[in-house]
Parts: sequence; C-alpha cells; structure tokens
Amino acid sequence: MLNLLFPKVCVGCKQLLLKGEEVLCLECIHSLPLAGFHKTGSSLLKDKFYGRFIVKNATAIVYFQKRGLTQELLHNLKYRGRSEISNFFGKWLGAELAEIASYKNVDVVIPVPLHKQKLKKRGYNQVEGFGKEIARALNIPYRDDVLIKISKSGSQVFKTRILRFETEEVFTTQNLQTIANKHILLVDDIITTGATLEKCALQLLKAKNVSISIATIATA
Repeated sequence: MLNLLFPKVCVGCKQLLLKGEEVLCLECIHSLPLAGFHKTGSSLLKDKFYGRFIVKNATAIVYFQKRGLTQELLHNLKYRGRSEISNFFGKWLGAELAEIASYKNVDVVIPVPLHKQKLKKRGYNQVEGFGKEIARALNIPYRDDVLIKISKSGSQVFKTRILRFETEEVFTTQNLQTIANKHILLVDDIITTGATLEKCALQLLKAKNVSISIATIATA
C-alpha cells in the first residue's frame, strides 16, 4: 500500500523502480562513469597524495560529472535528504572491497566529519551510510568519535567552491589511543584536490603506528 501511495522512483531518470532495484534503476547504474580503482589496480587516485602523506590504498566508485548523473546523486544526498544514496554506494563498494586482499586487513572505518552546526541542520552526515555499510561488509568498527571538525565551511558539491573552502577547514581528534596500530579506511563523499582528506589524515597519523587507505563515492 505504501508503495502505491508513494512509489519509489529512480533518482536519476525518475522512472519507477522495479523489484530488486534501489535508488537507481539498472539503466542508470550502467550509465554511471565508473572509476573503481580497487578493481583496475590504477594508482591515479592514490597518486594525488604523493609527497603529502602515505596512502596504502585509494579508490572511488564513480567519476564526478558536473551537470550529470553523479552531480544529481550528490546533490540529492547532501541537500534533499536522500541519505539512502550513501547506503546504496556503501553496500556496493563494501561488497567489492570484501573480496580484495589489500582491503581485508583494514581495522576501522572513519568518516570525514561535519561541523556540529551543519550536522544539526542537515540531520545526518552524508558519508555516514557509506562508511557504515563498508564497515559492515568488512566486519569492522565504524568510528565517528575520533575525527572532529572545528571550523565551518560552505557547500562542497561544486569544485570551484571546494577549492575555496577546503583551505578554511580545520580538524582535530579525540580518543586517539583507540586507533593506535590500526589500518584506517578514511571515507568521504567526493575527492577533488584531496586537501580535506589530507587534513584529516594528518590528524589521524598523530596516533601511534597507523596506516591509512581512502575510499570515496566520487572523484573529480
């Protein structure tokens, strides 16, 4: 009855979803510009951080395309309350990473945090579902009590805004002793210059003997 009153439609094409489809129909899934560095073995994303900090593994599911389906997905995720998009991509990537040896030794998933005021306004961290589903697939903890954001920044959907606001972001940590000697998977929704992830990673590297891998939904 609920589906009759409020039918589920594809976020991309707005057509009715068929049985077994979630968030996106199969046609839209097949149209996504897949990145999948964890499957191709490409170091393109990992190389973004060369000379900045050591990254064990780095991957993203899709390439960000302005005015394309990936922008529509991220816009719905961040501004239209469609938090299920985060879970959708987390289940997708988690299932794939669980089959890859270099990700099987990850100990904990940590999300890039939102400032508490933005979290209160939005009601959720857009990367939470993504991180939790990956953690579930790898059978490891999801920890959102380690990284803390202590400065606000503006919207980060569009690259021009990201470049402007990344320089203003400030992060700190707590409970560092709980991640000592761990392989951390740091997760975010999108990576462009890598400045945000770098700032987070440098905070996490203050813990004893940690290593860091990165996973995002999209990469510019």
